[in-house]
Amino acid sequence: MSSDIAVEDRLFRALAVLRVVLLGNALGLNIFRYDNFQHPGLGVGVLAAMLVWTVLVIWRFSEHTRRTPLWLGLDLAVALAALISTPFVKTEWFNASIPGFWIAGALLAWAVHWRMLGGLVAATLLCATDLLLRQEISQTNYGHIFLLMIAGPIVGFLCGSLQRMARERDAAERAAAIAGERERLARAVHDGVLQVLALVQRKGAELGGEGATLGRLAGEQENALRSLIRQQATLDTTDAPTDLTGELERIGLARPPTTSVVTPGTTIELPADTVAEIVAVVQACLDNVVVHVGEDARAWVLLEDLGDAVAVTVRDEGPGIADGRLEEARRAGRLGVASSIRGRITDLGGRAELFTGAGQGTEWEFTIPRPD
Repeated sequence: MSSDIAVEDRLFRALAVLRVVLLGNALGLNIFRYDNFQHPGLGVGVLAAMLVWTVLVIWRFSEHTRRTPLWLGLDLAVALAALISTPFVKTEWFNASIPGFWIAGALLAWAVHWRMLGGLVAATLLCATDLLLRQEISQTNYGHIFLLMIAGPIVGFLCGSLQRMARERDAAERAAAIAGERERLARAVHDGVLQVLALVQRKGAELGGEGATLGRLAGEQENALRSLIRQQATLDTTDAPTDLTGELERIGLARPPTTSVVTPGTTIELPADTVAEIVAVVQACLDNVVVHVGEDARAWVLLEDLGDAVAVTVRDEGPGIADGRLEEARRAGRLGVASSIRGRITDLGGRAELFTGAGQGTEWEFTIPRPD
């Protein structure tokens, strides 16, 4: 259940109690003023209808799926009908209406469900109807109208505010849960993966040759992983914009002369986490070039600004990927392409397209929409 529905449910439960109180007040006052009825039979019928409707609408609105526009409209229509019946039960010179403040039940239902605008519309219809029925308006009548006109929008505004606060609370709780899970994973990584990488680095240096190369690569990955853990531990919830152009150009500067980066020459600002994910995808593509083509293989990175989206292309002139090779790797549990590349782009709401074939090189095209 969403936080909006949870807040609305609680308010409708409170409104159900208020409806009963208002009904009791209306019944008591009309019994006390029974002598004012010019048509007692009709008056008793109106009060009986109010009683039946109160029971029905409390049951109907107890479940959020039953609070349809049709039933909310009927609720307001019944309140209006009860008002309109007053001059027929009494006379056109009546002072107090038959339903009295009972009509506030429908008014507040509109305010809770449709918030400020709903409260304003319902209050306007009810107050206008009450005024049109009266031959003269006293100061007391004006006071009642004034209270109804401000009650609807205020209750609607408060309902919207409560729902917004509930969403913010849920977001904070999710962020706290994510932070806790992140810390747990960081401890697990530190106790397992980082220690193994550190061991490989030390032993590789002792072995020499290819072992030393393996140790150096393990050391680089250990440093990168430690840096990632530190960044996640100090993750800021504010998502300040970051220049994607500059970040990709730094990749080219870090991999000369094998990697060429072509950008529009202007800044392309995106949220920091979006830029970090795009850079990680490009790094993963270039790492694949080194592993599968060679350390001296050439690669090209192209960045384009499409207005409502950005496009990043990574291309190499290697042997390409044979048909079925990626699916075979996925079944074998090697998820580099599926997770590091496609998964990241999918999480950003983007699209990843691969153009390759045996002897044709490999080209990735990523299209990432700009966040609203």
